[in-house]
Amino acid sequence: MLAARRFLPSLSLLTAFEAAARTGSITSAARELNLTQSAVSRQIKALESQLGVDLFLRERQTIRLTVAGDGYAREIREALRRISSASLNLRANPHGGTLNLAILPTFGARWLAPRLGRFLASNPGITINLVTRLSPFDFRLDSIDAAIHFGDAVWPGAELRLLMQEETIPACSPAFKHDHAISQPADLLNVSLLHLNTRPDAWERWFTETGVAFDSVHGMLFDQFATASQAAVGGLGVALLPTFLIQDELARGDLVAAVDRTMQSAQRYYLAFPRERAAYPPLVAFRDWIIGELSSS
Repeated sequence: MLAARRFLPSLSLLTAFEAAARTGSITSAARELNLTQSAVSRQIKALESQLGVDLFLRERQTIRLTVAGDGYAREIREALRRISSASLNLRANPHGGTLNLAILPTFGARWLAPRLGRFLASNPGITINLVTRLSPFDFRLDSIDAAIHFGDAVWPGAELRLLMQEETIPACSPAFKHDHAISQPADLLNVSLLHLNTRPDAWERWFTETGVAFDSVHGMLFDQFATASQAAVGGLGVALLPTFLIQDELARGDLVAAVDRTMQSAQRYYLAFPRERAAYPPLVAFRDWIIGELSSS
């Protein structure tokens, strides 16, 4: 249900307040909004009267947000941003059909982006906006329709559809493999190993599955596969990388398997979306397309 109208101030009052809160000045807000100072002051006072709360402390010719005003300004700023974003999306696609999709950086750049043209060609009425998210978030607080998720099948408040499993391989440059005479799994205990901080136990799992005893595993840390793979190409060490994300490097010979021992990741890729958006046509179209695309590839 919508809030009572008395709790819904007009957009002009809110924009005047947000501008003054952000700039810390009635004069600057008036200049930004192309209004007079007195007009901005009246709008802010009208908002305070409607809410029954002082939003600013007024000291001579300066203003300062109250504690309540500071918290309110943060929420109003985000609400105005979402209204602006929705309006921009509608203008870009007046017939509707916009899908706001959160992607994992390397998955988005290496796998999704090269294939999106096929989806858009077969769904000409749909516009897709991509944003990067590395971890789960609250769909209620973000204007995102769906997200590519790697991990366990857990996302509070969201529905998950399985996309694919993942196979990883220890990869390095050909020169690195040659220089360190790598021929068997145990040899990797004596070289620099590249780790992802989102998968801190990956190398431990790999050594355990290959039957190699170890005390501890050290090496460089990276926050994304893209940088880890480039570090491996550059000869900094061996990285456990998803095979489907490094096909180009393997085909060119920039990377080779340090040893021929792959490992299935314990976690999987999912498409996550809020349950109330499950029937949203652009989401349905994208969900069916990406599941089919992954099945065929």
